[in-house]
Order: sequence, then structure tokens, then C-alpha cells
Amino acid sequence: MDTDARTILEGCRLLASVSGDQRERLVAMAEVRRYERGTMIFRQGDAPPGVFIVGAGLVRVFLVSPSGKQHVLHLVSPGLTFAEVAAIGDFPCPAFAEAASDATCLLLPERPFQAALREDHALCLQLLGSFAMWVRHFVGLVEDITLRDAAGRVARFLLEAAGPDGVVRLPSLKKDMASRLNLTSETLSRTLRRLTDEGLIGSPAGTGAEIRLLDRDQLGRVSDGLGPNL
Repeated sequence: MDTDARTILEGCRLLASVSGDQRERLVAMAEVRRYERGTMIFRQGDAPPGVFIVGAGLVRVFLVSPSGKQHVLHLVSPGLTFAEVAAIGDFPCPAFAEAASDATCLLLPERPFQAALREDHALCLQLLGSFAMWVRHFVGLVEDITLRDAAGRVARFLLEAAGPDGVVRLPSLKKDMASRLNLTSETLSRTLRRLTDEGLIGSPAGTGAEIRLLDRDQLGRVSDGLGPNL
């Protein structure tokens, strides 16, 4: 996969509406960074390094409770961002970020990014439009937890995480995916097995590390609570 700065930026959903001179300014400041699996990218309370865009691999963003229990907030896949709110608001990172697999990220460093926001009103307007879509995305996450059952949450996650080839690359630890969906590991495994038995998903070459979507229409019905009773 091509992971140069321009290609990663062009594939970023949050910055999809940024174009022209504004996009060129972001390309000029961007730094490509590569992380081995298990590398801590930043810790809760750190000064924000800037806006990160995942180009390849997977990044786990999580909180740690006083008892030491981890709760996964996001599994950030290619095209998605993290630390963007802290970088724009200029406040400490609210969570931890760790490479869940070998990962390549693009960093828009905090200082030049903040300078661009102060100096370029067109960039600010373009970002406002992008953030409106991002808020809508997070409303969907809240709906998942409050309105969807286990099968609906899993189906929605798979539909959103699938690449153009219809394959979802799973995190190395299924418990991370379960935490992200507010499910137990046992419930997640049981739901994936039922979706497989229904013929809606499968594993390419028999590997458990990837899931292929076999019936997007039925998965969409399950996501909406209209599909098979799982």
C-alpha cells in the first residue's frame, strides 16, 4: 500500500472537504511516522503532538480506569484520524494511543497546524464542514450502544470497517473490538459465529484475522434490527 504523505492525506475522511491551496499547505507540513505493533504513540495527559491520520495498520485509542481496566474508545483504521480534537482545541490528550499492529501514520504537527488555522479562514471553513460530519459519526456510535443489540452493533462495525475489497482486518486482540462495541469477548465471538452460520460473513483462506462480507444487504438489515433473529 502506498503510504506517502499526499496519498494518506487524500484518503482521510475527516479532511475530504479540504482542497486547493489549503490541502497543499497540509501536505507541506505533514510527517510520515511508522510504528511497530505495541508502540505507545502518546499517553493520556500528554501535550497533543498534532492530528494523526492512519495510512496503514490499526491504532487503538483507549482509557484506563483507576483499577487498571482498559476501555477501547476507537480502533482507528486507514483513512481515519485521532488526536484531532486535542490538537485543534490545544488541550492535553484525553486518552492513550497505541499501535495495535504495525502502522503507518501521517502527523500534522500541532504548531504548524494551529498556525494554519489562525491564518487561513478558508481552511477553517472547510474543517467545520468536515467536523459536522464527524459529529454525526459519533452520534451514530451513541446510537449503537443505546439502540442496537449485539448483532446490530457488530454488523454496523463490519460494514463501516470493510475495505473496498469487502474484507475487514481485525485487531490482533478480539477483546479490543469487543470493548469498542461495549460487548463481552464471549458475546462478540458468539455473534460472529452466528453471522457466519447465516452466511453473511466468512474468513478468507480460513484465517481468523480477517472477515469477508458475503451479504452486505442482509448485514445492513441486521444493523437496522430488521435481519435474522441472532
